[in-house]
Amino acid sequence: MKKRHRKLLFIVIGMAGLAAAAALVLNAFSSNLVYFRSPSDVAAGKVNTDNPFRLGGMVREGSVVRVPGTLKVSFVVTDYEQDVAIHYDGVLPDLFREGQGVVTEGRLDAEGVFTAHTVLAKHDENYMPPEVADALEKAGKSADGSDLSPSATP
Repeated sequence: MKKRHRKLLFIVIGMAGLAAAAALVLNAFSSNLVYFRSPSDVAAGKVNTDNPFRLGGMVREGSVVRVPGTLKVSFVVTDYEQDVAIHYDGVLPDLFREGQGVVTEGRLDAEGVFTAHTVLAKHDENYMPPEVADALEKAGKSADGSDLSPSATP
C-alpha cells in the first residue's frame, strides 16, 4: 500500500471514530433532557409519558392533602386553564404552599396522575420560575389567577 493510501485510510478511520464518539455523546445528552410542560400541555397530550418531565404552575387553593403519619402528599397544579393531580412522597420545600408557584419533576402515569420525585417552590414573593410565568401568560392569567386578556381590563 502506498504511503498516500495509508494516510487516507488513517484519516477515514479517524473521522469514523470521531463520528461514532459524537453520536454516542449526543445520544446520552438527548436521553437526559428534561422538558418543561404546563398542565394545558398535559391535557392536550403533548407529553411523552415514557420520559420524565417538569410540570409547573400554581398550587390550587384547597388541593393539598397529606397522609397522616407519612411524607405522602397530593395536590393539584394548575395554569388556570387545566389541572393536573400530583402525588409526592418526600419532604416538601419550606416555601411550598397553596396559591404559590411550583415546579415538579417526575412522570405521568396511565391515569393522568403525575408522580413527582422533586418539588421546587419559588423562593420569595417577587419570583416565579420563568417557565411557570410563561405558561400562565400563554393561558392569559396572572399568578393570582386573574385574567390578563385585553377585554378583561376596565
